[in-house]
Amino acid sequence: MSRRQVGSTRRVGDNGSFPFVGALHSKSRSSPLVSICLVLVGACLLIGYAFSGPGMFKSIREVSKITGDYSSSEVQRAIPVLKSAYGDSMRKVLHVGPETCSVVSSLLMEEETEAWGVEPYDVEDADSNCKSLLHKGLVRVADIKFPLPYRSKSFSLVIVSDALDYLSPKYLNKTVPELARVASDGVVLFAGNPGQQKAKVAELSKFGRPAKMRSSSWWTRFFSQTSLEENEAASKKFEQAASKVSYKPSCQVFHLKPLH
Repeated sequence: MSRRQVGSTRRVGDNGSFPFVGALHSKSRSSPLVSICLVLVGACLLIGYAFSGPGMFKSIREVSKITGDYSSSEVQRAIPVLKSAYGDSMRKVLHVGPETCSVVSSLLMEEETEAWGVEPYDVEDADSNCKSLLHKGLVRVADIKFPLPYRSKSFSLVIVSDALDYLSPKYLNKTVPELARVASDGVVLFAGNPGQQKAKVAELSKFGRPAKMRSSSWWTRFFSQTSLEENEAASKKFEQAASKVSYKPSCQVFHLKPLH
């Protein structure tokens, strides 16, 4: 067919007509097909890039793994250290953060420890264990930007991980004091380390904003501005217990006193 088009172009030129008219008609007839093919090829390349190569699409896929290095796994690693540092204060614990079902399950395996959890994300893909905890009321799904559904001093210790880094100061001013409100003995706050998490800051979060890793000096000023007092005695005990078992947290850990 292409040979015929070229031949017809030559015949038109021989008759004295504009020599490129036939070629233009040929291109106009084939261009829609070429455009469709190019669009399909481009779409295939984008899909392949999204699921295999680096870039924005891969970042979106990894949204739930933004700060997973110090979420449930980090808290579970720290449980023996926390028990050594806090002693009887670990008798009634509330964990706030993603994958809280895993943390609550680990805490419930400890002797003389009761545990509850608040999951700030959706749990549509929860496993059977998490569904059981939800059914029993040991785990709740709640937006931590609003007051927690518990009375003051309902828990001896509150542990929060992988949740506050997504909140702006506007909401932190309410959320952190709220965590201290429901604790009778203290709050343990696991926060991202800006030196280790810079590569993940640009990724989107389930809160609709990227995680913001703040320095220890920023948190210290924040605690002071919100009338929250760091628990130096608990912090020292935690460090001593951690050194005995060679535990090195992959994030920042802050210890706060409860609200009076």
